[in-house]
Amino acid sequence: MDLIVHSLYSNKEVFLRELVSNASDALDKLRYLSVTDPDLLKDGPELDIRIQTDKDNGIITITDSGIGMTRQELVDSLGTIASSGTAKFLKTLKESQEANVDSNLIGQFGVGFYSAFLVSDKVAVSTKSPKSEQQYVWEAEAESNSYTIREETDPEKLIPRGTRLTLYLKRDDKGFAHPERIQKLLKNYSQFVSFPIYTWQEKGFTKEVEVDEDPAEVKTEGDGEPKKEVKKKTKTVVEKYWDWELTNETQPIWLRTPKEVSTEEYNEFYKKTFNEYLDPLASSHFTTEGEVEFRSILYVPATKKEDITDRKTKNIRLYVKRVFISDDFDGELFPRYLSFVKGVVDSNDLPLNVSREILQESRIVSSLWGYFYCFCAFQY
Repeated sequence: MDLIVHSLYSNKEVFLRELVSNASDALDKLRYLSVTDPDLLKDGPELDIRIQTDKDNGIITITDSGIGMTRQELVDSLGTIASSGTAKFLKTLKESQEANVDSNLIGQFGVGFYSAFLVSDKVAVSTKSPKSEQQYVWEAEAESNSYTIREETDPEKLIPRGTRLTLYLKRDDKGFAHPERIQKLLKNYSQFVSFPIYTWQEKGFTKEVEVDEDPAEVKTEGDGEPKKEVKKKTKTVVEKYWDWELTNETQPIWLRTPKEVSTEEYNEFYKKTFNEYLDPLASSHFTTEGEVEFRSILYVPATKKEDITDRKTKNIRLYVKRVFISDDFDGELFPRYLSFVKGVVDSNDLPLNVSREILQESRIVSSLWGYFYCFCAFQY
């Protein structure tokens, strides 16, 4: 298991992207199936993803309220590497001649789940399908070629519906269990997933509390004995507590029509995404259809022309179905002389390798920069 996973993935941190994508697919399947079978939502209409960390013990828990799995589905989907439940679901829909239902379904290759073993010694999957009365737990270790499935009997661990992944991190990877690290990865890779993602975060609020000072001696008039009184003072303290916090934005700006987006919104997205403080000189928001379909927002930075050749090439962020894939293409999407252009590209059609880390060579890819060149020549 460990050897297979490390031969597929080169970057450990993508494990969270892959697992969140799987959770999103489970929610999407439930949302689609509930249209014709509303009873699937009887255990709760909320569709979300929740991630909780235990940094002291190196544990990450990812819970979704999606479709869940029966025992047989656990065997079929997790018991066999490269068996994609999403791919099977899409095939069934196509055979039934259903159209345009796969716009947000992400999984293709059936290996994303196993990215959990990039950082985990052990993984437990507790899941309950609305079709089943029982909740089952699948467990496996990174160094083992086998797995176990048992019925969940602990009342405190039962869930109404969906799937809960528990990752027991390796010693060298326990840093991933810090809430701040998880939040940063989510904002980078899964910011625009279709469903709300909540993380368990430490918060605080300030309040005033009374404190006692040392008793002060107060003299009375006449022959009376001196008396002591306590003066009351207050100080500000921070009360700490833990709560769920929404981490992602579910509506990417590029999926909106240009008429709905103001110049201020375009500029704010640019500065936030690329850590810029100046507004861009120009921007273009467009969609292409045909052999290659994608949505894109491109910006010309407020940069002196003589500095253009010094700009780094990691300026184009590629998304596939809203999930961030890479910003390192070394001239694949843009020729080097256009490397100053910044922007985002989102497509459902671009060919990726199995790990979804590398854009495969394709004439579709090579044709993309032609669209971008026309934009740059017109704007700059």
